[in-house]
Order: sequence, then C-alpha cells, then structure tokens
Amino acid sequence: MTAGGAPKAGRKEWIGLGILALPTLLVALDVFVLLLALPHLSADLGANSNQQLWIMDIYGFLVAGFLVPMGTLGDRIGRRKLLLIGGAAFGAASLLAAFATSPGMLIAARVLLGIAGAAISPSTLALISTMFQDAKQRAAAIGMWASCFTLGAIIGPMLGGVMLEHFWWGSLFLLGVPVMVLLLIAGPKVLPESANPEAGRIDLPSVALNLGTTLPVIYGIKETARNGWSPLSAAAIVVGLVLGVLFVRRQRALTAPLLDVTLFRHGRFSASLLGLLAYSLIGGTVMLLMTQYFQAAQRMTPIESGLGLLPGMAAATVSFMVCPIIARKIRPAYVIGAGIVGVVAVLLVFSQLSADSGTATLIAGFAVFSFCGAPVVALGTNMVVGAVPPEKAGSAGALSQISNEFGSALGVATLGTLGLAVYRDQVEGAVPATVPADAAEAARDSVSGAASAAQGLPQQLADALMEPVRVAFTGGIHTVATVSAILIAVAGAFFVALMRHVPPIGQEEVPAEAAPSDEQALAA
Repeated sequence: MTAGGAPKAGRKEWIGLGILALPTLLVALDVFVLLLALPHLSADLGANSNQQLWIMDIYGFLVAGFLVPMGTLGDRIGRRKLLLIGGAAFGAASLLAAFATSPGMLIAARVLLGIAGAAISPSTLALISTMFQDAKQRAAAIGMWASCFTLGAIIGPMLGGVMLEHFWWGSLFLLGVPVMVLLLIAGPKVLPESANPEAGRIDLPSVALNLGTTLPVIYGIKETARNGWSPLSAAAIVVGLVLGVLFVRRQRALTAPLLDVTLFRHGRFSASLLGLLAYSLIGGTVMLLMTQYFQAAQRMTPIESGLGLLPGMAAATVSFMVCPIIARKIRPAYVIGAGIVGVVAVLLVFSQLSADSGTATLIAGFAVFSFCGAPVVALGTNMVVGAVPPEKAGSAGALSQISNEFGSALGVATLGTLGLAVYRDQVEGAVPATVPADAAEAARDSVSGAASAAQGLPQQLADALMEPVRVAFTGGIHTVATVSAILIAVAGAFFVALMRHVPPIGQEEVPAEAAPSDEQALAA
C-alpha cells in the first residue's frame, strides 16, 4: 500500500502491461507498414487510385468512429472481455487481409481491422488505470503504453522494408496473428476484469448518431486536406456537426448515455483533452511536411525519409519514460509547459530555414520537438484517465484517442492546406520558361508533383525546376511553423494556467479551501 492508501502494482500487473503493449504496438505498426506495402498490393490486386485511398483511409475512419462506442461498451461488459474479443477479431481480419484476392476483399478486411482496433485501444488504457492504482506507477505505465505508438513508427518502416524484400505483401498483415494469439492465451491469466456494475444498456440510436458525427467529419477533413474544399467535403462536415449536436442533446436526456458529456465540466479533463488535441494538430502536420521535404525537395527515398524521422521517434520514446519520473517532483503542468516552450522554440527555428539548409537541421529539430512534446501525450493522457471515476475509464480512454485522431486530421486539413497555399503562391511564375509546360504545371500543383515531373527531365532542367520548388516549399514551412508556434503557445499557456494547482504525481491534492476547483479555475 502507498501512503495514500492505493495498492502497489506487483509483478503480475507489470507482465500484464507487457501483454497490453503488444496489441497497442501492433495497431500503431499497422498504419506504417501499409504505407510501404501499398504499391506492391496495388499492383498485385489491380487496385485503382480510388481503391488505394480507401484501403489506406478506411482503417482510420473506422477506428475513430467506433472509439466512443467501444470505450463505453467496455465499461459495460468488461474491458478485458472486450479486449479479447477485439484481439480475436483483429487476428481473424489480419488473416483475411493477408490472403485477400481483390481490392474489395482487402477493403472489407480493413473495415474489420478498424472496428477491432477501436475495441483494443480504449480497453488497454482502461485496464492500465485499473491495474495501476498508485498514481506514480500509473503515470509510468501510461508513459510506457504511449511509447508503443512511436515504437510502431520506428519499427514499422524498417520491419516492413525487410519483409517486403523476402516475402509477399500479405506477410505484413500476418504479424498480427501471433500477437493476438498470445493475447488470447495470456490475457485471461494476467489481466483483471473491470466494468461498471451500474451501467445500463447500449443506446443504439446514440451509436448511430456517434458514427454519423465522427465518420463524415473526419472524411470531410481528410478530403479537404487531400483535394481542397469541395461541396462534398463541406457537406460531410456540416452533416457531421449537425448530427453531433443531436448526439450531445440525446446524451444529456439519457439516464445511461453512450458518452457522459458531463465529464467535460471537469477542468482537468477538458484541459488535458485540449492539450492532446493541440499537440496532435501540429505534430501530424510537422511529420507530413518533413517527409514531403525529404522525398520531394531532397530527393530521398521513402526508406531514407523514414530513417530521417527515427531520431525524433527515439527521443519521444525516451521522453515518454522520463517525464512521469520528473513529474513526481515537479507539477505536471510545469513539465508540460516547459516541453511546450521547447516545441515552440523548434518551430521558430523551422520558420527561419532556408532552401539550402539541408536535412540536418530538420532531423535534429524534430528530435527536440518530439522529446519536448512527449509530456503532453504521456502526462496529458494520465490526467484524462485520472480525472474520471474508474467506471468511466473506457470512455475517457476513447476520448483521449479521438483527440489524437481529430487533431491529426484537422492539422493536415488546415495547416497542411495553408502550407500548400503558400507554396502555390510562391512557385507561381518562379519556374523558368525553359522547363516544359507539363512539368511546370505539375510543380504549381504540389511539391510531390514537381518531384515526379523532375524524374523525367534531363539533370539540368530537373535542377532548374526543383530550385524554385525548394524555395517555395520552404516558404510554406515558414508559414506553417509560425502559425503552429502561436497555436501551441496559446494552448500551453491556457493549460498551465488551468492546471498549475495539480500537485506532482503521487502527492496529495491541496485542500479545497487552499486551491481552486476545476470549475472555479474554468470560471476564472
């Protein structure tokens, strides 16, 4: 027992954390290995461009759409039970994907993988909060759990590249089968069952409204990021927002809602979700711009681009482990605030890059960016889970994941589109007249189009084309970095102001009369 009365986790719980880490790592790894496999499977299955997009996107759509229903379902039927069901479904869908014989069959398998992945993510986080009741141990466990996402980004490209050298593309999906078999065998022995004994029945209209909110909004955002504003993408977002209002109104009227919207009245909960949303909004955009810069402007291969991100991923993994320990001595808000200062500093450096800066500054800067940003994810997730009653842990875990999904999609759609607009404005008229018209037109459309066009040109013309492209793309990075620095600085200042009264992890809360409540802090 700790001084505060919470029991300490023992060997069984730490083994259980390792079991939970495996499917979490796999869900993250699934996205990154598919990026490498897409050209191979498309050629083998004869997938057209539209089918390729659905093969890539449908998984993320379904994960985001089913997170809240699955998190709430776990609260009702038991988090371990749902995790095992999700694990079995993920393994079966992985087999289906590995041996798919048509694009439609693979898309169907990806649908099942997305739904199963949505069952796994909130269940693992909710079980961690049950297994690790001591605040210090829970923070450390969540930091380790969060590091699985960056480990997936590190391992995915390298493992995928090696396997594609020696096996067919379907072998990448088979990675999930032994992991899920291990989960099904070891899970019942080392993972406790936990549920909300007073939970009511699942409200199916609420599930429909939740899907009707999440799927159209994310679809509209991603389509906007990919192709710009269109009537279809705008209509999808509007429909999603309208259904979202209806969803919230229904939850307020139900005695056993799918999502307890009163959770957002707690300042600690809402501020932590805001921090996660803000960081994922800029983090996904920074990674996108870096990979585009590496491949298009610096003519690096996809493998070389992935290697360029590795120092940042490694730095984030280390930070995930270290920041919960630091937060035992220093208030979490100040640890996060210091990290955000580092993130802002890196973004300001990026805003001063020149077209001839090369890759070293970006690689080193991204490493610092990732190290400093990791406390937002690790400590913010810990605050989200710790701010709600144990019976709501599944819902809280789902919402923390949705913040990441929405933030990444929204960042690419807004900040990514802003960077593209600046690029197009600056490259217009800057391409030399000696460059063929079709290549110049491709360069005006996007930096990837310019890189593709340059491959078919003689070296002298290719250099003449890519020089203004590099300058214009760097200008886009300048704008995105500046706007991102302002956004994360404002979000960080708000977070620190609201959460500064939260004591270091493991220490008792200041008495109510000496510190403002969450509601009082919000009102202030």
